[in-house]
Amino acid sequence: MARVPRVLFIFGSFVAVVGVAFYPIYFLPLQQIERYKQAQNRAGIVQEDIQPPGLKVWSDPFGKK
Repeated sequence: MARVPRVLFIFGSFVAVVGVAFYPIYFLPLQQIERYKQAQNRAGIVQEDIQPPGLKVWSDPFGKK
């Protein structure tokens, strides 16, 4: 009967460690949206000017074809 609390403690510890690791990855950016927004607007950047020669210019993979 002593094994049940030990197994629950080990499983609970694992869940707690995963939760602590997951918090800054997922929940923190959701709470601080302004901090994670892009700081610079790319409206004035021409892709052809900064693209290395010989590579295809990036296009939106989810856009209409």
